[in-house]
Amino acid sequence: MTAVTEKPAVTGTVEEPGGAWEAVFALAVFESRRLLTRVPVLLAFAVYVGWTVWRGGRAWGDYPALQDADRATQGAPMLIGLAVLLSVNLAALRSRRHDTERHLAVLVFPQWRRTAAHALSVVAVALLTAVCVAGQFGREALRPGAIGHGSVGELLVGPLTVLLFGLFGLLLAGLVRSALAGPLLVVLFLFFFLFLSGMDYGARWLLPAVEEASPNTLPSDLMGRPAAWHALYLAGLGLCLGLLAVLLAGARKPAVLAGVAGALALTLVGGVAQSAGDSPELVKARERASVHPEQVQSCVRRDGSTYCAFPEWGPRVADWAGVVDRVRSLAGGSAHEQDLVVRQRIEARYGLSSDSALAPLERPHEVTVGTAWGGNRVPEFSAAVAGVLIAGDEKAATSICDGRMVPLMWLAVGWESEPLDALRRVRLDDSVTGSAYVLQPTEGLYMTEAQTEVLRALLDLPRDEAEARVKDHWRELTAPKVTTARAADLLDLPAPEGKDKCS
Repeated sequence: MTAVTEKPAVTGTVEEPGGAWEAVFALAVFESRRLLTRVPVLLAFAVYVGWTVWRGGRAWGDYPALQDADRATQGAPMLIGLAVLLSVNLAALRSRRHDTERHLAVLVFPQWRRTAAHALSVVAVALLTAVCVAGQFGREALRPGAIGHGSVGELLVGPLTVLLFGLFGLLLAGLVRSALAGPLLVVLFLFFFLFLSGMDYGARWLLPAVEEASPNTLPSDLMGRPAAWHALYLAGLGLCLGLLAVLLAGARKPAVLAGVAGALALTLVGGVAQSAGDSPELVKARERASVHPEQVQSCVRRDGSTYCAFPEWGPRVADWAGVVDRVRSLAGGSAHEQDLVVRQRIEARYGLSSDSALAPLERPHEVTVGTAWGGNRVPEFSAAVAGVLIAGDEKAATSICDGRMVPLMWLAVGWESEPLDALRRVRLDDSVTGSAYVLQPTEGLYMTEAQTEVLRALLDLPRDEAEARVKDHWRELTAPKVTTARAADLLDLPAPEGKDKCS
């Protein structure tokens, strides 16, 4: 007899090492492509890129401070984040909307792996956002007049915001099986960020982005923003939301549970650390830079004048010296050769939230210059230099209320290629007629209607002729209590008809 031995049946499905995750990555590539071609996402990226190109060079001109430019990359990605939230939520609900979930349920590929693929597609969009953020910041960093240092933590906020919003939309799809939930949540978020923008400073760090727009530019080491901790907080929160979405989809695995616990720990560490407030060392450093800037500044001499600046602003000295030389070139008498001390000053004791004006200096021949430069800051500094050359110090210059304002403003704007445009930019109401306040780094000046008329008439003359008239009568024009009518007579200009009374 011959024995017949039957071989055991072999299953038709062979589990290859790593095969399941290869399928997850393949699906993630497919979902990433679909996500990037969704209309809301395309529109959001188009608005972001268009806004960045249009705004490029407008905020800081040719003189950006990189510690401000990094924060400016955080607002626009929130729009991309909302678009990704909506699109990911709809993509995760696609099988339910099209009634294909019952077909997918018979596959070997479980739902939690499909959820993981959607989560990886959000990572792809976040990486693309990081490329856009790097381009936006890099454009400012490559400008010849750029100063300061950007923060990696600040630059990470934009991409992490997109990641956070997208993973929240994915989690929402597992909690609420309705296509209306995503659009309603987007509207809710818009109202949320609108009404909570005035939150307490510490509480605001729980939001995705805290841009903290400020007219002040502080040295990089005085910023005091917990950017690195905030980035850790966002990364931990996003990772926690993504793992919760996978867990909710059926991945009851120890590794996923451990990942949720670890992500939650990162979120708590970052959230607590970012709300710690300013350290005592930072408070002391800010006070020293505000009250005794000479202790942390370096000074250089150029053409007899001294220029003292914070370390990051060394490249600005040449620009300041150029303005000082041009203003002195129009002056007469001893002012034409007067040496000045130009000192950079800031009010850093209250951080970026401070918008208080600097008090004018009383030390003779010392001029204040701020940390911002370019645009309106140039004629404002020029007005401060002119005031010190005429009055002797900043405090005395702010109290000028007579005909000396005519030669003062001539020095301030007469050297410009477009002096009327410079006059408009240095006046508070952007006018070139009537009375107005004149801005400068410290307290402003005041021009009466009559003084504006005489200055306009002086600016209408050829520059060489106007310069000669001012220098020929410099002593009389800069004498205290000289009237505006007398100044017009000395300059051989029509008598003013407007009011000549300071408010």
